[in-house]
Amino acid sequence: MAERPLDGAVALVTGAGGGIGAATARRLAGEGAAVALVAGRRARLDQLAGDIARRGGEAFAVEADITEPERAEDAVQDTLDRFGRLDILVNGTGVMLLNSALHTTIEEWDRMVSLNVAGLLRVTHAAVPHLIYAASTSPRQVADLVNVGSAAGRVARPGSSVYSLTQAGLRAFAESLRQELAGEGVRVSVVEPGTVDAEGAGHAADAARDAARRQLGAIEGLRPEDIADSIGYIVTRERRVAVNEMLLRAGDQTW
Repeated sequence: MAERPLDGAVALVTGAGGGIGAATARRLAGEGAAVALVAGRRARLDQLAGDIARRGGEAFAVEADITEPERAEDAVQDTLDRFGRLDILVNGTGVMLLNSALHTTIEEWDRMVSLNVAGLLRVTHAAVPHLIYAASTSPRQVADLVNVGSAAGRVARPGSSVYSLTQAGLRAFAESLRQELAGEGVRVSVVEPGTVDAEGAGHAADAARDAARRQLGAIEGLRPEDIADSIGYIVTRERRVAVNEMLLRAGDQTW
């Protein structure tokens, strides 16, 4: 088999149970990386790991709720125990709960902050030292930290106040990390998809969901594979190239 861009590299993908995370894991495995698959549902991870193995790749399922501090750290350690290193972290876990401030519950807001912010921070904090080490020991002399955000971090819409808060905060967090880690050979990127098919509208309250469906009805949304392609592009660049931010919108999306 011809040498692939990520042969010998190890990637950890959170949110790998479906959607963008699963598509990204497949893409990175296809580029040669061994992939740790992290999500809260083991059955989906095992199925994905089997699919990757059948295609000649290597994957390892790590069942973990990253909102629990110890499990977030364990997910990184489990990856190191299995593969011995960590070259790429893709923070792909997130939840979008659409509702107005008047009608939402504080539990919905807490859930978004817990997963989209706190969980991401814990995994990142545990991974950074190992990414730095990987950059210094890899033949490629580079490691990558890719955060899957959202166009909602740039354009807030009714019903998305706290979701947009988490996504705008992610952009600021990533930019600070980019500056901190550039000298260490670790590239930090944010990929910000717009409308991705219609599944996000399912995490909305009835009124917000109906409004989202009306708004999205005429739009052909992005597919998870489109975002995975972008991530694959970012992490396979030569060391001299750093793609810090990539905004992707559906072709018909105006906001």
